[in-house]
Amino acid sequence: MSTTDSTTSPTAIEDKFAVVETLYRYAAGLDLRDKELLASAFADDAVADFGPATKKAGQEYPPINGGETIATALLGSLGHLDTTHSLSNPRVTLDGDTAHLEGIVACQHLPRADHSRHVLMTNRYDVELVRQGDVWVVRHLTVDNAWTEGDPSVLAGI
Repeated sequence: MSTTDSTTSPTAIEDKFAVVETLYRYAAGLDLRDKELLASAFADDAVADFGPATKKAGQEYPPINGGETIATALLGSLGHLDTTHSLSNPRVTLDGDTAHLEGIVACQHLPRADHSRHVLMTNRYDVELVRQGDVWVVRHLTVDNAWTEGDPSVLAGI
């Protein structure tokens, strides 16, 4: 009798790693300010909703539609900052060519011209993904803030 089931098969493990790797591409694209890398994490028709997190920081940020538009908007809104984004506790479920990922992303933001100020946000990511060729891409991303430390006005460039 085999102890391997469909969630621990070699193919499922590879897919789960590839799903998590999508968020690594996203985070690296943000931190390196690499639009091509960032956009590679999103489907053409993706939706990104940062509203739940930004509302807690006192800002309104409507959902963004389209992978290229998401990449452009994020790099534009974070352009005045040095950032680091770190993913932890990823939990992935697979259903054929779709996947769901929940994880925690710690996001450090410092004004490029003044590293004496910062805001650290630890956010919950809820991500729906789809297989696109040989890679996984985000179809829908929702970000909610778990906690914040520091000066939230850093995000607004104040």
